[in-house]
Amino acid sequence: MDALLDLLLSPIGGGLAALTAAFLWALASLWFTRLGSHLSVIEVNLLKGLLALILLVITLYGSGGSLQSIPKNALGLLLISGVVGITLGDSAYLQALQHLGPRRTLLLATLAPPMVGLIAWGVLGETLSWLSWLGIFVTVAGIAWVILERTPDSAPAFDLKRGLWFGFLAALSQSVALVLSRVALTRTSVDSLQSTILRLAAAVVVLAAWSLIRRRSLISISVFRAQPQLWGTLAAATFIGTYLAMWLQQVSIGLAPAGIVQTLLSASPLFILPMAALQGQKITPRAVLGALLALSGVALLFAS
Repeated sequence: MDALLDLLLSPIGGGLAALTAAFLWALASLWFTRLGSHLSVIEVNLLKGLLALILLVITLYGSGGSLQSIPKNALGLLLISGVVGITLGDSAYLQALQHLGPRRTLLLATLAPPMVGLIAWGVLGETLSWLSWLGIFVTVAGIAWVILERTPDSAPAFDLKRGLWFGFLAALSQSVALVLSRVALTRTSVDSLQSTILRLAAAVVVLAAWSLIRRRSLISISVFRAQPQLWGTLAAATFIGTYLAMWLQQVSIGLAPAGIVQTLLSASPLFILPMAALQGQKITPRAVLGALLALSGVALLFAS
């Protein structure tokens, strides 16, 4: 039992947590796409954040933890990480889902690992080897190979240019947020559950304030009255894609190097392909090869 616990608390455990989060995000993306056809992006982001926050606080205090023990030097890092990664990043991600669909959006998210490498190079002065640059090229090539394919889901209902912009913004925001979280989790005594709560709380406050400033209702009650089944969709997507996946992400960031974590989090495209196939969508050989090419580039980048 002790050996198993040691394994789960090692970088290997962090990798398993990241891979599990990637699977859960892929699954939740299908439900969030369905919600996005009835609710605005801000509403979906705010609702999932509020519900997940309640669950996380109950979990924290139910397990004997508290928010009072959070060190001050971690507070600012995590609050900024929440606003950048969730308020901005998740909102852009949900917009991308509406314009690109879940498969292409998740493939575009594989830009995040090379972005982390570039941010570290530009801000921290970390140089990249030729193998790292090769990894960036292969990753981008794999993404381009898939998103430029003409498929049935590239019908006029989808806006490729707008979707690509939001997908890029989501990847960049989440890359910056991951680096900030990594600093807080490795250089302070804050734990993964506390960090998840802080990040979500900051995001929810900013989203609510933004909605009030724009004089929009926080929740479209009429939509849920007309289609009460949406509550079940929202609950399932939030529990899996926000409560569990975000918590697992923070666990993995605290246990494994950021590059490895982001690489494994980018495995969602591999999970979304069979899910899309089960829903009756045609998955072309080009889509499969493009996903594998993109992920092999990510692996090259952080194996260097």
